[in-house]
Amino acid sequence: MSTIIKFFVAPDHDAAAAVVKVGPDGVFESLTFGNFDAEEALIEWESIFTGQTFEDVVAAGVPEVVADPGDDEGPVVLAASRALQDALTGAEEQRLVEVSRLWVAEWSADGEVFDEGIAVWILSGLAGLARAIGQKPEGLYCWMA
Repeated sequence: MSTIIKFFVAPDHDAAAAVVKVGPDGVFESLTFGNFDAEEALIEWESIFTGQTFEDVVAAGVPEVVADPGDDEGPVVLAASRALQDALTGAEEQRLVEVSRLWVAEWSADGEVFDEGIAVWILSGLAGLARAIGQKPEGLYCWMA
């Protein structure tokens, strides 16, 4: 499980990968969270927003690994898919609440506890980042350490 999670906007994969060792602070606008598996969350969110199965999202290579030092201990940078970015951009608050409830329910089914209010806060923050991107070629990334 990740202890530090930072979602951020970067112009491209190379720029996002450049911050793998130090994180995006001071380089890119970012949101900081902690104590959940962000890679799994990216898959679950995309599955819920798009109606695809978890397995189909994984088979599609989502999320894309942009930088991974390969030691299974160090930080990693993942790219959210354009489909997830677009879903977050277009999601109204009620949809974010609905997706949060479904996400928390998936966690509960696995015996995990996650506060629904925090889930809404996370997805609302991500939606704000995604809306800032709009139709620009920039992407939404996740740095985990």
